[in-house]
Order: sequence, then structure tokens, then C-alpha cells
Amino acid sequence: MSEDADDRREAGDTPGRASLPEELRALGRGIRVPDVDGESMAERVLARILAEHVPVPVAEPPGRWARARAWARRRWRALAAALSGLLVILVLTPPVRAAVADWFGFGGVAARVDPTATRAGAPGGGAPECADGAGPLSVLEAAARAGFDPLLPSALGEPAGASVSADRRILSVCWHPDGGRTIRVDEFRATPAPLFYKTIHVPWESARVHGDDSALWFGEPHELRMLLQDEEGRPYEPVVRTSGPTLVWRARGELTLRLEGVSSKSRAQEIANSTP
Repeated sequence: MSEDADDRREAGDTPGRASLPEELRALGRGIRVPDVDGESMAERVLARILAEHVPVPVAEPPGRWARARAWARRRWRALAAALSGLLVILVLTPPVRAAVADWFGFGGVAARVDPTATRAGAPGGGAPECADGAGPLSVLEAAARAGFDPLLPSALGEPAGASVSADRRILSVCWHPDGGRTIRVDEFRATPAPLFYKTIHVPWESARVHGDDSALWFGEPHELRMLLQDEEGRPYEPVVRTSGPTLVWRARGELTLRLEGVSSKSRAQEIANSTP
């Protein structure tokens, strides 16, 4: 028994009355209790329960379809790696890169840039005239055959005539602004399969039509190949000719327009911007 307790007893104090709560509080403050409360404890208990009751999965031999999918994934990864390596070689090796032609597709028009190709001669008399077997059609007649209304640039005034390809996919409208030279606009619904193939010596340029910079300007004469079909849908001999400078753009989200017969890029953009 401590001297303090003897003194308190001598003073008439009852043991445990006033000092016991203070001593217990002091004892509690001095004891270090491990972290057994709160969320961490609950998480440990839950993990222990799951570990004891969830069976360990047993590996099973893969089935035929699983093996096939695994084989396909391995083949695809190998092919992707090979293609990536080839692209790196093409991009980083100047001699190889210079020998490879550059292709571009645009809503039914495909262009190939080949610096080694022979330069196309200047097309005489501008763009070809719009005419069917019996001569040019009116715009209304051409629209009825093609199944859509063409977009007419107001900057060119009244059209001289129109025509429709035998497969009725391409509607062409022509103008004669100076009485001789022909300006031609070919319009068709954009398709994944190209209808026009261009082989050009120098790369195309971007152009701006109705605030959109996705239009393309081909500033030099180039080879043009058209793949068309007859009235029964059978492909016939492609038309190959030399095309003059050409502006290509998209409109209404579904039509591709091709303007030929204007040698100035700024004038071609002005005409294209005058379409509705």
C-alpha cells in the first residue's frame, strides 16, 4: 500500500470513492491498444472468411473453341507486329518511302500520288461535254434518271445541259461561261467503292468549301479512270482520259461533287461555295 493511500486513510477518505475514476482514466490513457476497431478490422475478418470458404479454382483443360480463340489471338498479334514493323520501315527508310505510291480515298474518289508517273498532257478544250446518245439532257430530266437533285453553283449561271451515266450513279452538269470552254460538275452519292481513280504526279492540296477544309484541289492535269456499269449493273470497259485541274468536296453529308474545267484554285473554291 502506498504512503499516499495511508495518508488518505488517516485523513478519513474512503478508498475508491474520489480517486478510482481518475486512476482508471489515467490507466486507460496509458495503455496502447492494437488496431482492432473500425473498418480495417472488418476488412480483415471478411478476407479471412472468404479465404476459408471460397474454394481454390482448379485449372481445367481448355475446350476446342477456347484453343481456337487463343490461336487466333496469337496470330493476330503476330500479324499486327509484322505490319507495325513494315510501317516503321516504310516511314523511316527514305528510299523505300519514295518508291511507294501514296493512296487516298474520298467518298467515291481515289487518288494515287506517284512521283515516277508520266505527267499527263493538258486536256484540250477543258472538261468533256455533258451529253447522252441523243444529246444533252435538261437538269430536271437528269435528276429524274439519277434519283436525286443536283447542287447547282449560282456563280456559273444557267447550265448548258446535263447527262447521267448508264448506271445512273453519276449526274453531270455543264456550263459554257465564255462560249467555248466547258466547266463540268459531276455529282454522285458517296460510296466506299471508288468511281473515279486519279493518278497524279504531285500531291493534292486542301481546299475550303463552306467553311470546311476537307475539300481537295488537284492543280495539275492528271490521268482519270472511271469505273462505270451498264444499265444492267455489269461493269464495262473503264473510261480513261486526261482530266484538268479538279476540285472535289462533300455536300449534304451524302453527295460527292467534282468540279473540272477551272484552272484557278481560288475561282474553283468560289464556284463551289456558291452551291446551296
